[in-house]
Amino acid sequence: MFRKILVANRGEIACRVMRTAKRLGIATVAVYSDADADALHVTLADEAYRIGPPPVAESYLRGDAIIAAALASGAEAIHPGYGFLSENAGFVEAIEAAGLTFIGPSAKAIRAMGLKDAAKALMQKARVPVVPGYHGESQDVGLLAAEADKIGYPVLIKARAGGGGKGMRRVDDPRDFTEALAGAQREGLASFGDGHCLIEKYVARPRHIEIQVFGDKHGNVVHLFERDCSLQRRHQKVIEEAPAPGMTAEMRAAMGDAAVTAAKAIGYAGAGTIEFIVDASDGLRPDRFYFMEMNTRLQVEHPVTEFITGLDLVELQLKVAAGKALPFAQDDLSIDGWAFEARLYAEDAGRGFLPAIGTLSHLRLASASDSVRVDSGVRQGDVITPFYDPMIAKLIVHGPDRATARNRLRTALGQCQVAGTVTNVAFLSALAADPDFAAGDVDTGLIGRKQEALVAETEAPDEAVALAALTALGLPKGKDADPWGGLVGWRAWGQARHRVELHGKEAIPVSVTLMGNAYEIEARGKRFSAGVPETGRLAIGDGIVRADAVRTAHGVTVFTDGRAFAFALHDPLDGEDDEDAAADHVAAPMPGAVRSVMAEAGQAVNIGDALIVLEAMKMEYTLRASRDGVVAEVLVGVGDQVDEGALLLHLVPET
Repeated sequence: MFRKILVANRGEIACRVMRTAKRLGIATVAVYSDADADALHVTLADEAYRIGPPPVAESYLRGDAIIAAALASGAEAIHPGYGFLSENAGFVEAIEAAGLTFIGPSAKAIRAMGLKDAAKALMQKARVPVVPGYHGESQDVGLLAAEADKIGYPVLIKARAGGGGKGMRRVDDPRDFTEALAGAQREGLASFGDGHCLIEKYVARPRHIEIQVFGDKHGNVVHLFERDCSLQRRHQKVIEEAPAPGMTAEMRAAMGDAAVTAAKAIGYAGAGTIEFIVDASDGLRPDRFYFMEMNTRLQVEHPVTEFITGLDLVELQLKVAAGKALPFAQDDLSIDGWAFEARLYAEDAGRGFLPAIGTLSHLRLASASDSVRVDSGVRQGDVITPFYDPMIAKLIVHGPDRATARNRLRTALGQCQVAGTVTNVAFLSALAADPDFAAGDVDTGLIGRKQEALVAETEAPDEAVALAALTALGLPKGKDADPWGGLVGWRAWGQARHRVELHGKEAIPVSVTLMGNAYEIEARGKRFSAGVPETGRLAIGDGIVRADAVRTAHGVTVFTDGRAFAFALHDPLDGEDDEDAAADHVAAPMPGAVRSVMAEAGQAVNIGDALIVLEAMKMEYTLRASRDGVVAEVLVGVGDQVDEGALLLHLVPET
């Protein structure tokens, strides 16, 4: 076994790998960019090396700097985590040329599965079923459009080197094909250095079911059962589970055999995942699954497999890389219970899941136990920057059956409190409570069909307003607190009344009056009583609700019923709020880079026309005209980096 390894990654996956290494007595080395100098993975490691400035191309994608750090530290092997260089065959070869071990598959295996078109040709040769489509070399727009016509709409355009939903477009109308292809090519080039795309038939009611495989250097390959990753937004996974709902023994055996066949076809060693698209229009049938791609690395969602098998996949990776044989055969493996994983992100679900940034001024995640696991790479006070994936944590739960595991997931989500940035916790909670999800009736279109309801914002309830006001005013808290403490509200005669204005979606004037051992609250035309707040509890009217509040630099955030309600204590909209004027300004909805400008000064545009393409977190967002008009001025060019709220373009009414 290795004595010391370097982890060529950051965030939660770097921390997760280090924890297993430490348990096995293996020393760990971290690498970091300037933005991550004080990050949790740096703190957990035994030593750490700077590899460059914040942009990934200048730090975490610099294989030479990472290998130099490994040699300088005396590390014997490099674990890539996921993302970044984890599926880069050239990086593997450079590691081995330096006399180090790559904790993962061979460069040959990575190359075999690295391009979707070549991988599908290989799978067809191995008699693994694939989705009908065009997987050829030509990128001629006319030819690809003709192939799409042959396949029949809707079609899916996919960057052949893509993953994580990047470089992928669904096209329902032939008139949209050219624009969608150009977008997929740009995104593929920006994310993977390869804009080559393939065209496939879009499966009408698809489920995304993947098989975890594991091989060793002695020719042994097994599968560790399936994971259902059908709950996705923008082709990116949101909640994963294992096993898959509705899976039959016959279907599992067929998919498992196909996955093992695929892995053996390339002499695979290490952890890998064979992803299948399943046509679930008639339920799960063994003749309705098709190979999509192979991820030649550890998956983000691997913990659900660990929960149902009792295995530590990182430990297995380390042992296989060190030359040991798998300690079990296929017949030794079985499924124990059910597991879910939910990905907690700094993102605004109500604005199309735009990535968010900010300082985690308050962070409390679910309580870990034998059935609840929290994998995170951040702490309270850390900053979510625009440079990297905005994941805050993964919540993984286990239960003896699906219903129990889902209830534990809902409880765990309800325990999460994050202030300082917007998150998707409320969206995840709504999704976990969805009746179709509860019934196991899932497919990749579920979130899209129900998105409006899942991301709907609710008005702050009375308890949130009351607790925010009491917290903003600094009034006493705690089970034994005296509302008269510190003479708060004291007067020689009469009753003291405190006033505060809370600003959320609207301004809410609130008055608070001390009445005996409670407070009288007046807000939004209502009057009700509130007790002295206790930790996690507030008496409101005749009942008691679960609620917490924290004071932040900008105001107060209240957590209740699985939701966070943030209130500013001053008006954040001091500036212009005229709707017509706002429609004349196209502003950046988040920090990012300008990838394309489709308008120029003097050009007439119609409502809905694409004006500018912005990239953030390696995802493209098209900004469109919100009214008919004429472009008066374009303030940015391709390649410019812009901050949230930066003005990009001015429109004026047509004359």
